[in-house]
Amino acid sequence: MSAETGKEELLYTMNRQIMTGSLLCLIASMSWGAMFPVSHIALQHINPLYFSFLRYLSVTLILVVLLWLKEGRTAFRFEGKGKTLLFFGTMGFTIYNMAVFQGQHAMGAVGTLVASIMEVLMPMISIAMVWIMTRKMPPKYTLISMVIALAGALLVITNGKWTFFTLAGQHLLPLLLIFVGVVGWVVYSMGGSHFAGWSTLRYSTLTCLLGTLVSFVVVTFASAFNWIVVPDWQAVWSVKYEMSFMILLPGLAALLSWNAGIRKLSPLNGILFINFVPITTLVLMYFQGYAISRFELYGTVLVIFALILNNMFQRSSLRPSDSSRDVRFRLDRRKSFQR
Repeated sequence: MSAETGKEELLYTMNRQIMTGSLLCLIASMSWGAMFPVSHIALQHINPLYFSFLRYLSVTLILVVLLWLKEGRTAFRFEGKGKTLLFFGTMGFTIYNMAVFQGQHAMGAVGTLVASIMEVLMPMISIAMVWIMTRKMPPKYTLISMVIALAGALLVITNGKWTFFTLAGQHLLPLLLIFVGVVGWVVYSMGGSHFAGWSTLRYSTLTCLLGTLVSFVVVTFASAFNWIVVPDWQAVWSVKYEMSFMILLPGLAALLSWNAGIRKLSPLNGILFINFVPITTLVLMYFQGYAISRFELYGTVLVIFALILNNMFQRSSLRPSDSSRDVRFRLDRRKSFQR
């Protein structure tokens, strides 16, 4: 096989990984977009903290069984990274879920849309964090795509009206909680890069396990001081359908898809797909009888355009002038995240 043929095959493989990663992140983001309307119903019957804990307790049990069957007992070893796993697990499964759902519930019905739109801040936050940690500016096409996607998502949710920001100003504490939760998920999304050689399932399982243990401590402590009410069996059973959906799609399927997609695309590019969260939320509201305006339609087109633009530039960056050695190194590095 000639060097040129080998290089073309490597480029093809990397382009395929980009497309696969994009699809995985899209699946996760759309699942999370459906999460907020469903969780709004459930939060009328069960405390947000217990809702978050019980949801991921179930997800953890499923992941533990899957990891045990697929990789065996040795996959549960921390390999000296216990503190790092605990940190990322806490950020992703305690801070994010408890803070976002608590903030959403505190805002009432409008919290469904507000929590959804706050998700689009993730790309901006991730850029700022990477910029600070590496002191290296992200590619210009990523910055441009991010600004376009943010503008589109804001146009969708605000419907071209400034009254949205007036309303948001009346709920500073819930907004702060949601923002803290959003930061937590950005940090978690970047955590996978610290575990090269680990499978997506292993990283997802161990972080979810430790994060859920921290959530257990939180709800136990809060219940002991009577800060929150322990839900009875009737309350839990009354949200069985909502809880089942939250466990299987936004919980299990979205978690595995997101971590796998992020590893294929990199956190900075993969997190762009989070802009589909509010779009999905709005689409679900449409099927419930909500009429989509032209502002919301234009915003949706902008978000889709931004994601396509970023994907095209990312793929074009794998230009043929790259040496086979450079391309192979980049491919091997991607493969090390997927084992």
